Amino acid sequence: MNDKYVIPSGSTSHGHFETDVDAERAGWDWCSIRVLGLPSGASQEISTGGEEVLVVPLAGSCTVEVAGQVHELAGREAVWTAVTDYLYLPRGVTATIRSEAGGRFALPGSKATADLPVRHCPASDVITSLRGTGNCSRQVNNYALGNRLTTSHLLVCEVLTPGGNWSSYPPHKHDEHNENERVLEEIYYYEVRPAANGTTGMALQRIYPSPGNDIDVCTEVGSRDVVIMPHGYHGPSIAAPGYDLYYLNVMAGPAEDATWLMTDDPHYTWIRETWADADVDPRLPMTPLTTQGQ
Repeated sequence: MNDKYVIPSGSTSHGHFETDVDAERAGWDWCSIRVLGLPSGASQEISTGGEEVLVVPLAGSCTVEVAGQVHELAGREAVWTAVTDYLYLPRGVTATIRSEAGGRFALPGSKATADLPVRHCPASDVITSLRGTGNCSRQVNNYALGNRLTTSHLLVCEVLTPGGNWSSYPPHKHDEHNENERVLEEIYYYEVRPAANGTTGMALQRIYPSPGNDIDVCTEVGSRDVVIMPHGYHGPSIAAPGYDLYYLNVMAGPAEDATWLMTDDPHYTWIRETWADADVDPRLPMTPLTTQGQ
């Protein structure tokens, strides 16, 4: 079943796009992810169509020209060094992304049902926090999730996990609509930080059945791989010892409240109770926390 849900690095590349996974490729209705790799001085025109999209610099800076205005994104050196400023693009616009020094830019998207304004979001708007303790410690940076940015359906965050730690743990799901949960398709886009000796590493990703939903994925992932999660319990995401793990989460679903609600696998939720008796991994935070997240 891995082949259906695991999209290897480079398998959807074309032109300046390193990754291009739309809703049709994923076989669902809402989420998409594109990653744009621009050489120095290059540009790329994009049309959002029926989607809302974020422009999130992964490495480097850019300008985005849209609706007669030019927005400068200072970006960051790498996902391991800082959070970044970013831009919200509503449905029905055409934008040109240009990078004088070159860079890589994530374009997470979702089908939209409302027309909202273009908005430049400074890095200070990114709510950062540390989640879990001990070998479950990780850092979460929220770009379109519980912060000041209003979206139609799109939810986006990134997670930094030190090598050897378990992330997306306890396993959880969001495939029912009720008071505790929302139906949310989800994309994980991964980067694995090379070790100090320059070697490249791996991580592991697990997805398994939730009530009424048949799915079974246990796979090795590396930099620029994508895993799509239409349903089921997902987690853990395990960073191999010696190799820090980054993943960008893209979520969206039919609920109009654009809210992330999930439930743990009841077999593992007790793990949360143990966090009070352990310290956060001293390797965290991996990037400076914003004031809002402290």
